[in-house]
Amino acid sequence: MNNKSNLNRFKKGIFLTFFLLSLFIVIWFLFFGKTMNHKMILAYENRQSISMQDREGLNIYIKPNHLGYHSVYSNNIPSEFSDLLLEKEDKYFYYHFGVNPISTLRAFYNLFLGKDNLASSTLTQQLAKILLQNESERSINNKLVETVYAINLELFSSKEDVLRMYLNSVYLGNNVQGINQASRLYFDTTPHLLTKEQSLQLLATLSNPSTNHPFSANNALAANILAEKLQENAREIKSFETNEIIQRKEAFNNYIKNNTFFELESFGIECQINCNLTIDQDLSMNSREILKRNLLLLDKKSVTNGAIVIIKLPENELLSIIGSPQPEVPSYGYQINMAIKPRPIGSTVKPFIYLKGFEKQLRPYTIVEDKEYKYTIGTGFSFYPKNYDYQYRGKVNLHYALTNSLNVPSVKVLEYAGIDNFNNFLLDDLEFKPVQDIENYQLGIALGALEMDLTTLSYYFTIFPNKGELKPLKIYKDKNNFQTSIDTNFSQKKQIAEKKYIQLINKITSDRNTGIEQFGIKSNLNISKDNYAVKTGTSREYHDSWTIGYTPDFLVGVWVGNSDNTPMENISGQSGAGRIWNEIMNLLINSNYNKNSPLNFDLIKEYADNNTIEYGLLDDDFEKSKYLLENNNLIINPHDGDVFLLEKDTRIPLRARENVKWFVNDLFWDNNSELNFKPAKYGRYEIRAMQENGTEETVVIYIEDEQ
Repeated sequence: MNNKSNLNRFKKGIFLTFFLLSLFIVIWFLFFGKTMNHKMILAYENRQSISMQDREGLNIYIKPNHLGYHSVYSNNIPSEFSDLLLEKEDKYFYYHFGVNPISTLRAFYNLFLGKDNLASSTLTQQLAKILLQNESERSINNKLVETVYAINLELFSSKEDVLRMYLNSVYLGNNVQGINQASRLYFDTTPHLLTKEQSLQLLATLSNPSTNHPFSANNALAANILAEKLQENAREIKSFETNEIIQRKEAFNNYIKNNTFFELESFGIECQINCNLTIDQDLSMNSREILKRNLLLLDKKSVTNGAIVIIKLPENELLSIIGSPQPEVPSYGYQINMAIKPRPIGSTVKPFIYLKGFEKQLRPYTIVEDKEYKYTIGTGFSFYPKNYDYQYRGKVNLHYALTNSLNVPSVKVLEYAGIDNFNNFLLDDLEFKPVQDIENYQLGIALGALEMDLTTLSYYFTIFPNKGELKPLKIYKDKNNFQTSIDTNFSQKKQIAEKKYIQLINKITSDRNTGIEQFGIKSNLNISKDNYAVKTGTSREYHDSWTIGYTPDFLVGVWVGNSDNTPMENISGQSGAGRIWNEIMNLLINSNYNKNSPLNFDLIKEYADNNTIEYGLLDDDFEKSKYLLENNNLIINPHDGDVFLLEKDTRIPLRARENVKWFVNDLFWDNNSELNFKPAKYGRYEIRAMQENGTEETVVIYIEDEQ
């Protein structure tokens, strides 16, 4: 009786222990299972590469994950591939709860017999092993941990989710993770377009991805054996040829890192999570081809490098930044992003100078005398501004001067607007960071000496089509600010100038007729629209060629030159950058970016002036503004303080505004508007010109001994 009672108590104890153990397991899974599952999901998400995509969702760059693998997850797994996978790896996937009891018992039995084969993992256990990063450490302890996590995955995830997570996480050789990237690398296709033979090749990789991947010599044999084992009717699978492998790898490299990334990386663009940029990859590829083709045509003129920047307006979205025709080429400076390298900007600075002049009551109809002027610079030396063609045109208005990009009038406008005022405009309003101390440039700014990179210059030019407002330059499609390592240069939002002065600039720079003298009837600056403005620039001795133009819908900036700063052969802004600019503008005109938005001139008034129509503002004092730059100097040449070297045939031209009496050191010389004076010896000379009414003007010059 006692034995029977003890047996009953023992049975009850066993039952209670089993019950409590089961209860503990249930409670443990309920309380800790969610946490464990969350850990698995987080590990899964962290194994995905960060993708940088363009505005249409096209890949620009797929960043390797923390394991060094390229991985882009796919939510839709082809059923044909899934069926083959389950037939090979886990026939009872849809029937077990993460662990296959029969396989597990068989594994323990083999262990008891001292056999090494412990292969009993279900697909869910394999997924847990991958996410726990236990692939290289196989032990009983790890298998037990994987089993617990596998059960949790099954409890809180659907079978389809587990299958999808596995196919996105499994390593398939050559630093690719998941079926999506493996299909791209090995077969240059997507998972849904895989043939049966290709699917078998990928499945044959699972056993040993490092040595059995489709590019290896072992893969074809393993895939054919697998086809027989699965009783699949497949064509004979052959190994890849060497050339084919090279082509596939090159195509994959272009897929994971498009050429567009070259400029973005050097520009400081980064994505901490998957991101869409404002960049248009197709537009960038076409623009790079245009740059490459034109540089080949310009090669005989000693031109090697170029850059393009395209900005969508009025949003200020960066559509394209091209700094090299072939960034994959290690020579010719092609691995330098010239779109962010400062260079002397030539005459492209003039619209900004004229803008500041217009703010101080100058107008397009203001008269300026285009002649030789003398300026003494800080070093004590003098310089004489020259026009591009070394010609002077006498009295012209500012409309004509800016349209034909004359240098001398620009110096006079800068002088009138004030160098300090213009410097403050650059530093405070535009927040420009010059290469050297801004004070070093002086009036040389008007002659194109100021250095700036194409991206910055194009950004500043957006104030003209954007009605005087400088907006942040946007690069992230889903963010408001330009967030890069150089974001302070491009994150401004401020009104730089009043609309009426902006309209005056746009009126001049959109006038192609007045510029015929300098640029010709047929010009790269002419396109099949009338709602655009454009400005060119050429730096000293043809080191740089610039063209920047815009409609209210988009802006295109182009630079051409050499990365080593060697000069080109007579390549101006129009003949170099202009030809590329023309092609890019026509590309955009025939795109969805072109809205045919008109330039606005509603604040401009027409004024009749000498049988022509000129432009100003509604409340102008026409006569006052017209003559603000009038110069009444009687003596045109020489200039006060000029120094000449006494040589055998030294002759100094004396020129006056009208016929005058010339006196040299108070000795009468001649009566004329122009004559030549030949000094007899070195020394100080007073040159005096006297008008008929007795008005006179004197300059002092110095003749130095040639020794």
